[in-house]
Parts: sequence; C-alpha cells; structure tokens
Amino acid sequence: MRQLNKIRQLRIALAQVNSTVGDFTGNIERIKAVLSEARNQGADIAIFPELVVTGYPPEDLLLKPEFLRENLASLDKIAESAVGITAVVGFVDVQNDLFNAAAVIHDGKVVDVYHKVFLPNYGVFDENRYFQAGTSYPIYTINGVGVGVNICEDIWYEAGPATKQSLAGAEVIINISSSPYEVNRATFREKMLSTRASDSVAIVAYCNMVGGQDELVFDGNSMVHNEKGELIARGKQFAEDLIVVDLDVEAVFRRRLHDPRWRKETLSLSPPEWSKRTIAVSEEPFVTPKPPLPVRQPEVRQYPDEIYKALVLGLHDYVNKNGFKKVVIGLSGGIDSSMTVTIAVDALGVENVTGVSMPSRYSSAGSKTDAGLLARNLGIKLINIPIEKVFPAYLDTLEPFFEGRPADVTEENIQARIRSNILMALSNKFGWLVLATGDKSEMATGFTTLYGDLGGGFAIIKDVYKTTLYELARYRNSQAGYDLIPKNVLEKEPSPELRPNQKTTESIPPYRLLDPVLKHYVEDDVSVSELVAKGFDPELVKRAARLVDTSEYKRRQAPPGIRITSRAFGRDRRLPITNRFKG
Repeated sequence: MRQLNKIRQLRIALAQVNSTVGDFTGNIERIKAVLSEARNQGADIAIFPELVVTGYPPEDLLLKPEFLRENLASLDKIAESAVGITAVVGFVDVQNDLFNAAAVIHDGKVVDVYHKVFLPNYGVFDENRYFQAGTSYPIYTINGVGVGVNICEDIWYEAGPATKQSLAGAEVIINISSSPYEVNRATFREKMLSTRASDSVAIVAYCNMVGGQDELVFDGNSMVHNEKGELIARGKQFAEDLIVVDLDVEAVFRRRLHDPRWRKETLSLSPPEWSKRTIAVSEEPFVTPKPPLPVRQPEVRQYPDEIYKALVLGLHDYVNKNGFKKVVIGLSGGIDSSMTVTIAVDALGVENVTGVSMPSRYSSAGSKTDAGLLARNLGIKLINIPIEKVFPAYLDTLEPFFEGRPADVTEENIQARIRSNILMALSNKFGWLVLATGDKSEMATGFTTLYGDLGGGFAIIKDVYKTTLYELARYRNSQAGYDLIPKNVLEKEPSPELRPNQKTTESIPPYRLLDPVLKHYVEDDVSVSELVAKGFDPELVKRAARLVDTSEYKRRQAPPGIRITSRAFGRDRRLPITNRFKG
C-alpha cells in the first residue's frame, strides 16, 4: 500500500558512455568507473545505454557463440561491482534465442531482465536478423517507486511499452538507447520524449550512447522530462557525460490525481495480465550521503555546428578504435579536400595529419597556392609530389593501344588514379590511413573516379552535400575568427582540373540546383514525375536521376563514411546494381 506521508524521490545517473564493439575489457572498465562515480554522487540508479556491454551495433558478431559467452561473463563482472546501487545495463540475453536486453541489477545481483519489444528493421537497423522480440512490460519497485524499463525503439511507439508500463503503475520510465545521429534528429527526439512523458504522466529518463562506430555516430544528448513533458536535465552532445538528477516522484502522483484523462485510460488501455510483471527490487533507498548537485547548462548545438561535431567525433573514433595513429589526405585546393583536412586536424591533432599536394600540368596556380596556404593555417606537414613525370609515362605506355583515338575521360581518370596510388604507397610505407575526399553530391552522380579519388580508407564527407560543405567551411572560419579555409576556396568555381580550363558544370549541373533534387530523389524516393510536378526543371531532374541510377556500381566500391542524413549510401540505401527500373 502506498504511504501518503512518505516523500518519495529518486536520484538517477544517466551514464552516457562511449563503448567499443567487442572490447569487453575496455567496456567493463568504463562501466565500473562510471558506476563508482554515480555511487559517489549518491545516485540510487545508474542507467547505461542499449547494448553498452557489447557495443552497438555488434552485427554478425552475434552469430559467434564465444562473443555471446563473453558478453554474459562481462555482465556478471559488472553486477559484482554494482554494490550499494541499482543499475540498468544493456546487454545480449541468451535464452534459447537472442534478446536485446536490459539487466536490472541491485546490490551486486541481477534481479531481472527486460527484453526489447519493438525491433527496428529499417535504415541502418537489422535487429530482426538477430533478436527475438520481448513480450512483457515489467514494473520494478525501486526504492518504493514504480519504474518501467524499456529499450530505444520501444519509446517511439505511442501505445508501446512506456504507455503500458505507466498505466500499470510506473511513475518513472527508463529508456536505454543507442540512437544514431542524423541532421535534426535531436529536436524530433526531444519532442517525442516530451510527448511520451506528458501523455504517460510519468518522468521519462532517456540514456543514449555516444561515440563513433564505423559509419554511425551516436550523439548522446541524454535527457530527462518530468510528468508535464518539461525538460529538466540534458547531457552533452558528442561527448561522454554523467547526468545526475533528482526526481520528484510525488509530483507524478499529484498530477495523476488531477488528470481524469489518464485515470480513464488506465482502465481502458491497461496491458493484459499475461504481459504484466511486478518485480520488487528494493522498498527503501540505500543509506548513502547525497551531495548537492551542481547546476548543469549543457550547450545545445545547432545546425551546422552539430554536423561538424558529428564528423569530428566520427573520424576520431574510427581512427582510434581501429588502431590507426595518423592520416594522409590529398590536397587539391578545392572545397572537399580543404574540409576533409580541417576536420581531420580538429579530430586528431596537427601532428597526426599529413597533406599531399600532387599537381599536374592542369593544376592552376591558385589551387596550388590555396592548398599551401591552408596547410600553413592548420600547421600540418605538406608533402609536394608532382605527377608530371608519372603521367606521361602512363600515356607513352598506352599510346600504342590508344592510337587513333582522341583524348577523353580516360586520360583524366589516369591522373586521379596516379594520385590514389601515391597516397596508398604512403599509407603502406608509414601506416597512415588515407582519407577519401568525395562528398555526397559526387557520390550520388558518380562524378568521381573509381580507384582514383573514390579510393581510400575512410570517407568523412561521404554523406555531406556539396552545398552543405560550403556552409560548414563558413562556420569553421567563423569559429576561427579568420579565413582558416582560404577565401578563394569558397569563391572559385569548382573544377577537377584534369584538362585545360575544365569546369564541373560541363559534367554535372550546378550544385545549388542539383543538391535539392538529389535530396528528394536519393533520401525521400521522390520520383522523376513527382519532382517535375513540384516545379523542378524536367531536364535537370531527368539528368540527375540518370546519373544517380547509373552510378550504383561505383558506390558499392566506395570506402565507408560517416552517416549524417536520414538516408546515406551504403547502410541505408540498398539498391541492386543490375537494375532496369527508372523513375
């Protein structure tokens, strides 16, 4: 029976940590350290992200029995260290099948396990490939408070586990998540969580993963909304954080007393008995001192700052988690290589970035000057390796076979492939990771050379449109307080400089016209006829669609790159190479 004379509060700690897939030792150490810090701050419950034990997403590692065993053994070690505190920890449960699960640990023991109910299987998610769905919506009594625990996708459904748990008596909803970043996702996510809290008349505590994992970047931005839907705490974006906050659970009870809508829904929408469980974890809090909490005012990042920070974090973690130390980038003096090297310096430090200038007979004096000025502004080492000796050797070697045929794109692509060979030779000799410099506009239209500038180990700006790159460059210059990226790079007309007086617009439409069409066609699957109906120029649309459709074979061979949009090439957008459908 509820005690009306008892003031009920919870101090929770959202542990926004950066796990590495498969690094069980490192992940355990990080979780234990944060558990200790949460306990020192008087937290009653420490909350960790979805699959924090294994890292997210583990993909086909889930098909390896030894991986699953280490995951379970790691959870046991974490539980042993969770003494004097309750913890919610994401892991893989193995019970005749695999479950994306949350362990509820109390005072050194795993008390219960929640299984994720809604398994996303769209975009970058393949959870139906690996996991069985959960079927119950348990309520946990923690320190005398009804608490519902669910996982990531579960919170997005209006009549999902969070709603059912609140109607069954949960006053606090804990959602552990590994929700990847994309542009404007944070705002949409915050609105959803606010709505879920106010509709459920419950406090919603959302703990999200942070860090880079291959193409994905997790932005953290964990948050807590009270029963009115008001944001009362927020974590940092793109950085680890421990968000400790006191919850006024009594306020939930008071608001429910005054909300007849919620009280009627309790009767009509309560989950069936077979799906409900109530587990007593603890009736009273641990007797621990609760130090005062500092005022938190984390910065909320806006466009384009949030994109820039996502790219920096994604590159930093890809390089460091994969054991690289240094990177190398071909500098042409254009916007793509300029932005790539600038992001690299911000992510890895000046000492870990090398630029390579590889001018040819067609390289303009301005481009060479721009590359040198940018390198000096950044403070990086710039190697100069002209390709003028190599290029004629290729032409002489092929001349007997090309006799009688005019020069065309073949000779242009040879130059790009020579440059790629030089970068890969430096990579092999010194262990540097080659950063590809192609952007999304080029990837979409195939305006890139296979085994040339398309090549490399990692493509930072693969999911960034050309027009967005210019915005990012202006943003970075504003942060520097001067033209860190030379003004001429932003103002000159783009050109591959692979033939005399070459202009990009001779091969593809102007980016200011092209990029809006690409976004609709690539990300939203808007057809050619629909785009024309929207007012886009028919010839522009048909040309853009043709370029996209005929370039799939190139994109399949592109290096991985950071995902920032709702539909990136690779993990998101999967089309057959052999395909005669147009439209």
